[in-house]
Amino acid sequence: MPLMTIDDAVIHYRWDGPDSGPVVMMSHSLASDMGMWDPQVDPLVASGYRVLRYDHRGHGRSAVTPGPYTIDRLTADAVALMDGLKLDRVHFVGLSMGGMVGQRLGGAHGHRLNSLTLSSTSAHMPPPDLWQERIQVVADQGLSAVADATIERWFTATGQARLTEAVQRIRDAILATAPEGFSACCAAIRDMDLRDDLRSIRVPTLITVGEHDQGTPVAAARFIHERIAGSQLTIIADAAHMLNIEQAEVFNRTLLGFLGVVA
Repeated sequence: MPLMTIDDAVIHYRWDGPDSGPVVMMSHSLASDMGMWDPQVDPLVASGYRVLRYDHRGHGRSAVTPGPYTIDRLTADAVALMDGLKLDRVHFVGLSMGGMVGQRLGGAHGHRLNSLTLSSTSAHMPPPDLWQERIQVVADQGLSAVADATIERWFTATGQARLTEAVQRIRDAILATAPEGFSACCAAIRDMDLRDDLRSIRVPTLITVGEHDQGTPVAAARFIHERIAGSQLTIIADAAHMLNIEQAEVFNRTLLGFLGVVA
């Protein structure tokens, strides 16, 4: 199990694909882990890319360090992982919280990116009271208290009925997330404001959003798109937040098409 010590945390990461391929670095959502990218790995590898996935601190097999975290802290982890693996530049793909890290990367560390894909994400997530409430509920009752509502936001009813095994894997990942790590990352989302970062992003950028996404809706994706010069926006039909799972074929085709142009 590849691990890297970054400041006060041990970060779990994984490689797939040819050693010589262009690197696609994938960053997951809150209350998930690198496994959420499973539907993308084989298509990317088959197209010659080398895939780097990692678990955010507080999630998966990475260490749970004392919170609260910030988007700057999570972004520093991503940059340090690139440094430790001697990666000058990557194609960065982030979904939800991973897309928030991607926005800060693009704004502050654009020279480290060949391209940027921002999926199911937002530059700002008010109101803070909503996030504080989630932190308190999970502190009192654990992740089981929010699992059902999270699945309802992340998948359409049709997707839940069609993809029972995949949805169950995501539910298992939610329940396996450490409450302390979840709450620390909730605080990062609660306190972030990336709106000023967007106009500083100069790398080729793809923005994807599910048409039925409740948490980071189409309007949030359009806001990002309108502020990143030359960015591409794709709205994926019949999908909610986890569009890379619910509409994996469409997402993969969109991502590979974008990477094929910018690579």
